[in-house]
Amino acid sequence: MACKILTKFSLNSLRGRQNEKILEHISSGLVRHIHKSIRHSILAASNAQRRPTLQRLHQPSALFKPSVAVGRRSIFIQTEETPNTNALKFLPNQPVLPPGLTTSFIEYLNPKSTLTPPYSSLLASKLMAIPDVTSVFYGTDFITVTKNPEAEWIHIKPEIFSLITETLTSGAPIVNISTTKSGDTNNVHEENDSLSYNENDSEVVGMIKELLELRIRPAIQEDGGDIEFRGFENGQVLLRLRGACRTCDSSTVTLKNGIEGMLMHYIEEVKGVKQVLDEEEEIAAREFAKFEEKLRQQKSVSSQ
Repeated sequence: MACKILTKFSLNSLRGRQNEKILEHISSGLVRHIHKSIRHSILAASNAQRRPTLQRLHQPSALFKPSVAVGRRSIFIQTEETPNTNALKFLPNQPVLPPGLTTSFIEYLNPKSTLTPPYSSLLASKLMAIPDVTSVFYGTDFITVTKNPEAEWIHIKPEIFSLITETLTSGAPIVNISTTKSGDTNNVHEENDSLSYNENDSEVVGMIKELLELRIRPAIQEDGGDIEFRGFENGQVLLRLRGACRTCDSSTVTLKNGIEGMLMHYIEEVKGVKQVLDEEEEIAAREFAKFEEKLRQQKSVSSQ
């Protein structure tokens, strides 16, 4: 399940532009909930100590869609492969999410959710109507489409290009913001940014969010997904991967070798990382595990 957050930039040093940005952020007092001495111990660990590094499991290739001319307008849609072979990232070279949203993503997991307030999307509805498309994910400036494992991209990609092009050239908004009715948002997987500053956060939670926001989220977004912080309990950081990362086979590597290693290195209170699934996903995971076990038993019998 899930994704590869393992990125091309290294954490062997926190000096340079990124370090200056973090130190400037700290010194300006924007992260008021973290004591300076504690932040310093996180972001300026000893050079003698080997630091964890996020490395790519897969180097995505970029495929460029030829320009599509409609009237006087020409648009370019770039596609990028993701570590999840069943998810493809489309970059329309313009913002996807409307300005002013308090979230960094919107995810549609079924056709009904595309028409449900507060963030309905006609484009997402049309994409979900394509046979074998299972989910649509909107990032700030990209769209990730996930398909069934049995389907081939060669049969799906042309229609996805066509629908995105049609929406962009028409000038219609990709997302329509509407008033939320009670109970109508159950199928819209979006909420306020879980990594944003909250004055009620503990010192440790504040540090966790800061590290996730600055070091981990950019890598996951590059792979066509995003990450949610779901809590910190008994030393365990509860997270949820989204988009292409949600159903990627390398999610365990992502969480354990990537996210967990980094958080435990810089924050001593962190003892581990756990992925949180929705109820439907947990049921699907259990059913899939049963199916795999059944296949193993059949192979064992046939080999005897």
